[in-house]
Amino acid sequence: MNVTCPTCKTVLEWDSSNRWLPFCSERCKMIDLGAWSNEEYRIPAETASPDDLDQGSSEVEEDDDGKRDFL
Repeated sequence: MNVTCPTCKTVLEWDSSNRWLPFCSERCKMIDLGAWSNEEYRIPAETASPDDLDQGSSEVEEDDDGKRDFL
């Protein structure tokens, strides 16, 4: 089975002896790790409007055991 390195797009044979899978090399693995640590990967999302956010305060009730119940 052929796979594509997510960093450099090199096509390589899936081989369980390749310790860098799914990357083709340690270099590509480290480039990807650097991108994660620099927060370069994002999940697209819509910005929530203030009306969508819960503006109310939660009431908290405490039991005799010290446990809290949010109402």
